[in-house]
Amino acid sequence: MGSLLDAVAALAALLSPAKIEAIASRLRRASPSVREQELQQIVGTPAARAALESFVTAWRGTALSGDVVAGMLLAAAHTRQRMQQECDVELVWTGPTTPFVAPRRTEQVLLDVIQRVTKELFIVSFVAYDVASIIAAINSAIARGVDTRILVEASVTQGGSLLVDPVSTMRNAVPSAKLYVWTDRPHPFTNGRVHAKVAVADGVVAFVTSANLTGHALEKNMEAGLLLTGGHVPSSLRDHLYALIETKVIRPA
Repeated sequence: MGSLLDAVAALAALLSPAKIEAIASRLRRASPSVREQELQQIVGTPAARAALESFVTAWRGTALSGDVVAGMLLAAAHTRQRMQQECDVELVWTGPTTPFVAPRRTEQVLLDVIQRVTKELFIVSFVAYDVASIIAAINSAIARGVDTRILVEASVTQGGSLLVDPVSTMRNAVPSAKLYVWTDRPHPFTNGRVHAKVAVADGVVAFVTSANLTGHALEKNMEAGLLLTGGHVPSSLRDHLYALIETKVIRPA
């Protein structure tokens, strides 16, 4: 049964709900001896044909009726569709590209997150230099009434690790933002760093990336990230960051 469940999930992940419905309609009242060629006509890609073949093979190893496996397929497709509606995950990439995959760039996505925020924005970055487009978007969000908080690594003189001073840079660039640092780092976090790079908007959108808020990171480096919209991760990340403030793990700069 486990192999059939895996095959059902794999097939539902590759095909649209309409194609799953078409396959399910042919499976109803059918037996495992159903002509696979009839089903293969519904799918178009080699990967989908291979998944369909694995599905039929796994079904033939059971005593389940066509009605039952048709229901399994429909349930898997419906669950996948609901999950996609509730949480969307997008690849974000800066650096060399290819003709085969076209993800959005880091700066483009970060600007979109900041421009769409309505209530709360929390940004975390190791270092932050003056990136004009991002700074302008943050100041515009603050002007709209967005509660904006930024956590960066502190300078050596403030108890951090950097010779440069991201706090001073951000205070000059976004004077109305609330700035935070992590300087009280007891064991086992001694000599730790603020190395996370995230942006959370309204607790419903989270951008997790390898990119710092620097020109090189947003324009020249090879950087990867994920944009999560909906689901529990953005709200969990938002709650965790605010809990770090409440418990005084991070402090106002």
